[in-house]
Amino acid sequence: MLSFLFNSPTSTSLETRLKNNNFDLLRFLFAFVVFLVHAQLLSDAEQLSIFSELVSSGMAVKCFFVVSGFLIFMSYEKSHGIRHYLVKRIRRIYPAYFFVVVAFAFIGSLLSTYPMTDYFSLSFVKYLAANLLFLGFLQANLPGLFESNTLHAVNGALWSLKIEVMFYLFVPLAVIAFRKWGRLPLLLTLYVLSSVFWMSMTYLTEKTGSGVYRELQVQLPGQLTYFIAGAMAYYYLATFVKYATALVIFALFAVACQSWLPWVAIEPLVLAILVIYAACVIPPLGNFDKYGDFSYGIYIVHFPILQIMVGYHLFQPNPWVGLLLATILVLLSSFLLWHFIEKPFLRKSSHYVASNHG
Repeated sequence: MLSFLFNSPTSTSLETRLKNNNFDLLRFLFAFVVFLVHAQLLSDAEQLSIFSELVSSGMAVKCFFVVSGFLIFMSYEKSHGIRHYLVKRIRRIYPAYFFVVVAFAFIGSLLSTYPMTDYFSLSFVKYLAANLLFLGFLQANLPGLFESNTLHAVNGALWSLKIEVMFYLFVPLAVIAFRKWGRLPLLLTLYVLSSVFWMSMTYLTEKTGSGVYRELQVQLPGQLTYFIAGAMAYYYLATFVKYATALVIFALFAVACQSWLPWVAIEPLVLAILVIYAACVIPPLGNFDKYGDFSYGIYIVHFPILQIMVGYHLFQPNPWVGLLLATILVLLSSFLLWHFIEKPFLRKSSHYVASNHG
């Protein structure tokens, strides 16, 4: 019944795999996993703890980074220069990001325990400035907002967007270096250096007890392994497809034996194998992009929606009813965000626009 999982359809061209795949479905699932885990963590509802036990938001974000490594290097290679590439990236992520940051900042004025005159203060200006520049860690809170919640941050999910943007800026430099000094040696060097950085920060965190090293650990140098693993899958997709079955067996074996392996160094490769296999080797599971890409919207709107619901005790007395309401609000918001903010800013050549008109 599952034989199709281990039969690499080599007759399918690489170009077809790059056009017809399961990336959009996977990104939707990853974003939804992050939403479910955050729903349990922010609401602190014991009944929803099953989500934290079954899935990991951290793992979902790592998988996002793998997908980004694959797709963003592909985007750059298919762009007509750096300017074209950067414009595409800005059009794709910034309009919705700007809208969500500004919209919830002003919505917060209606929910804050502070009077309007105190809410629209220097802290408000700092919040907008920091978050619109992807520096939310400088000012994560708004005056009098969510002070009774477990976490006070307005949108704690945006931390990864800073890493994404740093990676977008890194890609052109990396490709220039590839063309000058060789792609595979540099990919492997970057992977090793990133792993060493992560392990060094782990050592310093344990030795000093300082949270500074932990914060540095989860920034781009430490997370680069996931992007690089995705990039390697893109550049060597033909080889990946040829040996897909063996690679998946290796990945599953590594997962089973992870406690005996240097997991920090191996995990990004394992995730890349499983994610890219599901995206590019398993036959497309429906024309998911026909309806648009709601994953980004889910990711950037779910946290403040959950925070508002927690603040108004909407997960009590029945957390499952609260989760259902949160799911409806998040999906509806992401649908509206896609059709009225994200999609209008995309070029007509975008495959999402083409799919919607297909």
